[in-house]
Amino acid sequence: MLASSKRLFSSPAPGVTLPDTPVVLNADDYASEPLSQGRTGFPKRGGQSLSYWLQQVRCDPLLDHRTTEQLPRQADTVVIGSGLSGTLIAKQHLETWPEKSVLVLEAREFCSGATGRNAGHCKPDQWRHFAKFEKAYGQEQAIKVMNNEATTWKALVSYVQENNVDCDLWVGDTYDVPLDDEVAKIGKECFERYKELGGRVDHIRVTQDPSEAAKISRIKNAKACYAWKASTLQPWKLTAHVMRDNISKGVNLQTKTLATKISPDSTGEYKWIVHTERGQIACNTVVHATNAYSAALESSLKGVITPKPHMCNKFVPPQAVCGSKALRNSYGVLLRDGGLFSINPRCTADGVVMFGGSNPGQKELDQWVEDNPEHCIDDSLASVEDVTKHVREFVESNFEGWNEAEVGPGEGFDYSWSGIIGLSADGVPFVGELPGKPGQWICAGHHGHGMARIFTAAPGLVKIMNGESWDATGLPEVYKMTPERLQCLRRASGEAPIVAVV
Repeated sequence: MLASSKRLFSSPAPGVTLPDTPVVLNADDYASEPLSQGRTGFPKRGGQSLSYWLQQVRCDPLLDHRTTEQLPRQADTVVIGSGLSGTLIAKQHLETWPEKSVLVLEAREFCSGATGRNAGHCKPDQWRHFAKFEKAYGQEQAIKVMNNEATTWKALVSYVQENNVDCDLWVGDTYDVPLDDEVAKIGKECFERYKELGGRVDHIRVTQDPSEAAKISRIKNAKACYAWKASTLQPWKLTAHVMRDNISKGVNLQTKTLATKISPDSTGEYKWIVHTERGQIACNTVVHATNAYSAALESSLKGVITPKPHMCNKFVPPQAVCGSKALRNSYGVLLRDGGLFSINPRCTADGVVMFGGSNPGQKELDQWVEDNPEHCIDDSLASVEDVTKHVREFVESNFEGWNEAEVGPGEGFDYSWSGIIGLSADGVPFVGELPGKPGQWICAGHHGHGMARIFTAAPGLVKIMNGESWDATGLPEVYKMTPERLQCLRRASGEAPIVAVV
C-alpha cells in the first residue's frame, strides 16, 4: 500500500550543536524521550519534507512574504518564529500596545515548523496524564494543567468560529482507546483518582466494557473508551488567517530570515541586537517563539528544550471505507509504555486520515537519531517505512474492513513527513522572561502538544510582558519560566520530576 518508502539514512545536517556531557532526562514515556539532551540546531534550510498542510498552499504569497523589501534596522519588539506561538504573540502585542512596532522573523517559509507539520489535532488532555503531573507537581497543579487544556481548546474553537476562519475545523467526539488490558487498568485507576480528587469529568463519557467500547470506537481490540469534545483543523490556514490580520494592522513579517545571534546593544540606545543573515535589528524586546530551536539561539536552554523528529502519516482511505463508512471521530489510541496513535480523519474536509503521535516505529527513529544526533533537527525525513509499518499493522488489525479493502492507485499510505517537536525537560512549556536577560521572553517547549496549549500560553506571555500578574494569565504556575526552574533543569538528575506528554 506504500507508494514510496525510505529507510533511515545518515547524511550530515549542518548547524547542529551536540552536548559535551549527557544530561539525565526526567521522562519515562519512550514516546517523549530525547536520548541526547543538550543537542540543538537551527532550522534546516533546504530539502525539508512538505507536510500535507504545506502541500495545499504552494501558491499562497504568505509563504515567502516580506512586508518591507529591506529588513528594518529597529523595532520595538522582535518575535522570532512565525508558527502559532509567534503569530498569536504578535496579535496580542498589537492589541496591548497598538503604538509599538512588531517585527516577526521566520528562518524559512511562513509557519513551516511544528505548527505547519503536526497531525492537525487540537485535543485537550482531560485525564490521561493527570497521574504523571500529580507525581511531578502535586494535585493542584495537575488539575490546573487539565483545566487549562480545556480552556485552550475552547479559545481556539471560539476564535475560528467568531472569525469565520477557513481552516477545516471539526468539532466532535474524540476517543481515548486503550488496546491492552494493562493499559486499560492503569487508565481506569488514573481516571478514578482524578475524579476523586476533584478533577472535572462530567463531560467525559466512559465505557469500560470492551465489546461496547469496540462498538463505539470501531476499534476491534478496544478495551475501554473515553469520549469528550475535541477538534481537528488545518493548522497552517488558521495561523495564516491570524498573521494576515496582524500584517493589515502593522506587523512586519520577514520570512527566509534566520536569526543567528542576540547580543546586548553596545550603544546603549536599545537593549538588544538581533543578528540575522540579512543584517541587524536593534530592539528593546525579543520574544523567543522558535520552540524546538530555542537552544540554538539561547545557550542556557541546552538540555532544557531539545529537538526531535516525529513522523506523521497520511492515509487515503480506499473506496470500501469511505463515504458512509468513513471515520467520524478523532482518536488517541493508547499503547504500552506510553505509546500513542493520534488519529485525525478530517471528516469535515477531504476524509484523508492523519496518523501522528508515537508508536514502536517512532522509538526506532529515536534510536537512529541517538546514533546520528546531527539529525535532531532533520525535517527532511519522508515516507519512512520503519515508522509507517507500525501504523499499517495497527490499521489492518483494528479497523473493520480496512485489511480486506482493495487499494487502488492514489489510495493507502501514500506519504509521511517529519516535524521537529520541542521537548521540554519537565514536560511543560516555558512562558515568561529569560533569567538574566531582561527584555527577552519565551513561549516554547510545548513537548509535542502545542495545539492544546498555545492559544492560552501565547496571550498569557504578553500579559506578563505588560506587567500583569501570573494569575491574570490563567496558566498553571508550572509553566512559568523562573531562574529556579531553569537552574534545576540544567542540573537535572534522576531525581527530577517524571513527566512526559505527546
